[in-house]
Amino acid sequence: MATKKSAKKGLWDNINARKKAGTSRPKSESTVDPKALKKAQAGSKKKSAKKGTKK
Repeated sequence: MATKKSAKKGLWDNINARKKAGTSRPKSESTVDPKALKKAQAGSKKKSAKKGTKK
């Protein structure tokens, strides 16, 4: 059988490799813009589950 040679590893392979190795970035070396992070956090407010709404 011939083996397929992949050109490049995918995003998930890279993420999982970093996770397995325990590699992380400190906040000072973050790749996310502080303004973008603030917008993302503001947009993802936790919704509370409504109780007793079933009829």
